[in-house]
Amino acid sequence: MMWDPDVFFTLHRDLPREGPGLPADVYWAAQKAGLAKTAEIADVGCGPGADIAAWLEVAPDGHVTALDKVAHFVEAARANFRADPRVTVLKADMTRIINSYDMIWCAGAVYFLGVTEALTRWRPALRPGGAIAFTEPCWFGTPSPRAKALFGEYEAMTDLEGITTRIEDAGFEMVATRPLDDAAWEAYLGPIDVRIAALRPTADAVLNAVLDEAVEEAACWRAHRREFGYQLCVVRPK
Repeated sequence: MMWDPDVFFTLHRDLPREGPGLPADVYWAAQKAGLAKTAEIADVGCGPGADIAAWLEVAPDGHVTALDKVAHFVEAARANFRADPRVTVLKADMTRIINSYDMIWCAGAVYFLGVTEALTRWRPALRPGGAIAFTEPCWFGTPSPRAKALFGEYEAMTDLEGITTRIEDAGFEMVATRPLDDAAWEAYLGPIDVRIAALRPTADAVLNAVLDEAVEEAACWRAHRREFGYQLCVVRPK
């Protein structure tokens, strides 16, 4: 359900992450892509900047350009990396990436555009030999009605075969892929659990509805995590 942004961000403001993930996912993607220590990286839909530090670890002599269209996410990322000349944080739309990069990273936000559309749009910003790495919701098995309901508004939800087809439709090939593990999900859901508990005592009806939806998301994943999750894909143009 679409919520008033102010109410939605009452829950989501100042959380460490805006989607499942861990530094280990960045390290894995960088290794599979053969990323150099001097790499130029675009972190697209960066949220509060949860993955920037990991990218600086794998490319200590490179540069990270992080972008998001949500102003307070941009402010949070800038606050954490303002003093680091290797980081530039921009308030920008993910549909258009300027400059060129060795790696384009998008954790949990490709679905806003669709896999084929995102890869097609971003290809001009990819340097020769460069790669794109992203996470995408994925069915791992036959989904239960409860799991289907959770992703009811995402009509493009598909399995790994479907994601691979969309990658190929954009003129890319899969370099490597794996699902995010349980720890990556708990890194996202755990802080939300704490925030929900803190907000409940003073929440009005509208905020309580947002909190209820977040509780159901977490409970559904914990009960049905063998049916769905996020698939991490590293891809290159053919």
